[in-house]
Amino acid sequence: MLFSGLPAYRQCTLRLAVSAAILIGVIASGALNPLQAQEVLRLPIATDFDSFDPDNAFEMDGLSAINNVYEGLVEYVPGSAEIRGLLATDWTISEDGLTYTFNLVQGATFHDGTPFNAEAVVTSFQRRKDSDLILSYFLWNMEKIEAVDDDTVAITLGMPQPSFLDSLASPWSPKVISPAALTEHAGTDNAASWLDTNAVGTGPFTLASFDRGQGYSLERFDGYYGKPSFFDTVELPLMPEVSQQVLSLQAQETDAVPANYPWAQLAALPPGLEITSAPSTSLIIGFVKPESPLTDPDIRAAFLTAVNPGNWVADAYGAYGHTAKSLYPTIMLDPKTPLEFPTDTAAAEATVAAKGPITLTIGISTEEANSLTRVTDLMVAELAGIGINATVTILPSGAAFGLKDNPNGPDLYIGKLTPDALHPENQAAIFFTEKAPINFYGRALPEADALVNEAGTLTDIAARNALYEQASQLYVDNGLFIPFVEVDDVVVHPEGLIDLELRAAYAPGNIDYGSVRWAD
Repeated sequence: MLFSGLPAYRQCTLRLAVSAAILIGVIASGALNPLQAQEVLRLPIATDFDSFDPDNAFEMDGLSAINNVYEGLVEYVPGSAEIRGLLATDWTISEDGLTYTFNLVQGATFHDGTPFNAEAVVTSFQRRKDSDLILSYFLWNMEKIEAVDDDTVAITLGMPQPSFLDSLASPWSPKVISPAALTEHAGTDNAASWLDTNAVGTGPFTLASFDRGQGYSLERFDGYYGKPSFFDTVELPLMPEVSQQVLSLQAQETDAVPANYPWAQLAALPPGLEITSAPSTSLIIGFVKPESPLTDPDIRAAFLTAVNPGNWVADAYGAYGHTAKSLYPTIMLDPKTPLEFPTDTAAAEATVAAKGPITLTIGISTEEANSLTRVTDLMVAELAGIGINATVTILPSGAAFGLKDNPNGPDLYIGKLTPDALHPENQAAIFFTEKAPINFYGRALPEADALVNEAGTLTDIAARNALYEQASQLYVDNGLFIPFVEVDDVVVHPEGLIDLELRAAYAPGNIDYGSVRWAD
């Protein structure tokens, strides 16, 4: 039957739509024509698009939209750090680790009808590499790219980079754009202005509408070389408030709350709703100010005793939060010796009594206030229990990136962070090493940085991970960074919506539009 397997409310919605269309057809033509129900997936996004340009947009909520319109050479397998082909069927790596040769899929076309081939890959990668675009750093080590033939591309690196395939599998990785569109709309900025609001990729969906401040829509690309998507249309209304998203889902106006559904309500969802969850790289980490009382090892030990996540993680995240094992998400690196928080409360109270009074400020950003306020409130309560007076300050948008030059910054800045990709280098080099761009206080520990640098050259996974784990322990033991909690990717949706294919490297809530469907 036409509606077989759909949830009851979806069957009702589709029957009403089809009945209305039939009535209109009968009135207009006097005849009854068979109709097929058009499937629409309606997913709210919390933040607007700055740009749809895959080389110039560090979008978070819009990652799935960009990655379903555009494709790269490889991608992560959902739920793991394994890499598989996408526009590349397979690849080889030279013995010296410098040349990656990719065999490409055949029969793919761009949305404008331009054939996909090796020259298209070369053109797109050169645009990413050579233009002044915010994601050009992904190809910092690419020295040469060439089309060996129509179906083969070779990329030569300047130095061995074992994390290179992870960079190509990242959701922000280089994508392949129609060379005809790049030429036609080149303008004076290599098509950057045009690609802000337009798109021509090879993915299962085309960009159908771009209404900044309101919402967006995608339509299924019938010429897609791979498995066709279940849904004809994906609608992405802009809904900044989670409360609005929850009400919209409960009113059956949208099909999911992709992220940040109130954690306390997950254990008792309304009838007809269910949860899909998966491991994530979202890791709550504290960055310690150089002049903070937490640089004193004894005070830090007392602090860690009080804020031990084992005492409060269930209150904050229910079954979907997990005490951090290291400075790396577990799906990226599962350490042989997980970090342990101290548990001697009497010793912590004695330290505070001897060294007190101790006051601390804990900072979070305004962008993360909704998701982290509950965490910091619980921490403040636990710290009060051992005599530490802690207060929480919410920093203005972007202020965290100026903390290293701010003598009045909080003693501990807490962020929920996600890396670019699933290689440990992408975690350490972004957040922890001395010149890491998101090392908020610019703290330095040369001996740990040296281990990170050595690990980044290794292809032996066990040896590599041992060095990264050792570096993590050093950073924590020396009081630079404190990992607290890993948070799962949690999507709330109607019963029967399946195959969401959540990927750990994506920001939470990014459903794969090409795979998601209603159960049969």
